[in-house]
Amino acid sequence: MNTLNLADGYKVDHRNQYPEGTELVYSNWTPRKSRIPGVDKVTFFGLQYFIKKYLQEDFDRNFFNKPKQEVVAEYRRRINAYLGPDAITFEHVEALHDLGYLPVEIKALPEGTRVPLRTAMFTIKNTLPQFFWVTNFLETILSCVIWMPCTSATISLEYRKILNQYAIETGGDMEFVPFQGHDFSFRGMAGLEAAMMSGAGHLLNFTGTDTIPAIDFLEEYYNADATKEMIGASVPATEHSVMCMGTELDEIETFKRLINETYPTGIVSIVSDTWDFWKVITEYVPQLKEQILVRDGKVVIRPDSGDPIKIICGDPEAEVGTPEYKGAVECLYETFGGTISETGYKLLDQHIGLIYGDSITLERCQQICENLKQKGFASTNVVFGIGSFTYQYVTRDTFGFAMKATYGEVNGQGREIFKDPKTDDGTKKSARGLLGIYKDANGNLEMKDRADYETEAGGELKTVYKDGQLLVEMSLAEIRDLQAQEVAMDLTQEESI
Repeated sequence: MNTLNLADGYKVDHRNQYPEGTELVYSNWTPRKSRIPGVDKVTFFGLQYFIKKYLQEDFDRNFFNKPKQEVVAEYRRRINAYLGPDAITFEHVEALHDLGYLPVEIKALPEGTRVPLRTAMFTIKNTLPQFFWVTNFLETILSCVIWMPCTSATISLEYRKILNQYAIETGGDMEFVPFQGHDFSFRGMAGLEAAMMSGAGHLLNFTGTDTIPAIDFLEEYYNADATKEMIGASVPATEHSVMCMGTELDEIETFKRLINETYPTGIVSIVSDTWDFWKVITEYVPQLKEQILVRDGKVVIRPDSGDPIKIICGDPEAEVGTPEYKGAVECLYETFGGTISETGYKLLDQHIGLIYGDSITLERCQQICENLKQKGFASTNVVFGIGSFTYQYVTRDTFGFAMKATYGEVNGQGREIFKDPKTDDGTKKSARGLLGIYKDANGNLEMKDRADYETEAGGELKTVYKDGQLLVEMSLAEIRDLQAQEVAMDLTQEESI
């Protein structure tokens, strides 16, 4: 596909709508609001992928490296059929192809930075005056691609903060926490690219994933190497078809075969609610206790339906003493026992575990950890499968992302431009002029608009792409380090409060 087609239709002729003499369009990408309670900072992630994939790979392969006559003819055919014959002229396309690269400069914060709301993550401007139109022509594809990895990375960090906090409070193994949040979202995402981008955002804060393409994504675009570092991992696990094929009457035999023959060592996860989850927990698993305890590894029980809070922690409205009343963790502890953490909470024997991966949300994760704590159990007794209910049930508006022009130059004269609709609640009010991003005395990011060029140049935004060249590359390891620092900072602030 001709890369120039990756734009909203109304973008096609904006070049002729700007004032005559326009030479510069300067825009920024900013999260303007939060629809998730308590989240007032958004993780910046995905720009390096966008630059490599679209500004370099796609533009080179599908535009610059094709014959000019061919790409211009393709574009003319598309637009003439779309807007009508001769609705626009195409000399700007020819000029861009002759140039051979995208004449824009992108200045950005380091990826992995948590950015306060209404603070720009990056800016973009044209580097040659005749190509002023390119800046905002790129808005559509840029917005389409970048909002999701930023959103998923932000949400995954919120999960990590919850799980870190409760692991510390209940004495869980902190080295286990990176595996405690497991990405189950692949099948529910809006296409393969969404699954990869979102899955990569998840892996900034966790190492548990079933989204294998996200690992390839991070190796391809973020300099990761699965032979040298832990990018993402999982364990052998069953699905309902496996259990069904073994038949309901022989379900316990399927368990035996899996833990003794198919996977005699290591971790194996077995879906356990195909028919009667509580029967599995209170009859089958106790019968297999000795076989499980002598294994060199862990058997992970996976409920997959019902209210996750009640299934894991127990239902206070159920009949007292029943499995439903106790919940899965308590039932397993009664069978297998375990140890007591340094902070006084029960830890299941290392040979048995639990994972729940249906309809988990931040609120449910928090509630499950809190309920377990109230019952005297460590939070690390459970792994959370985080699926598309979390990562797809979001939009660009979850954090109000927008790319807006705030400065331009016409005939050599600078113009501070902004929008402030009277019919809006203030969300869409933009900054104006050049932007300077800097850190205050406490290391917090702040933004100054209406800045001069010196202030804009001296801030935290650094040029990462200019005139077709990627100038700064970050690795997964570097981004994860930034995220870890953010988590540590939050924990320190909460302890001081």
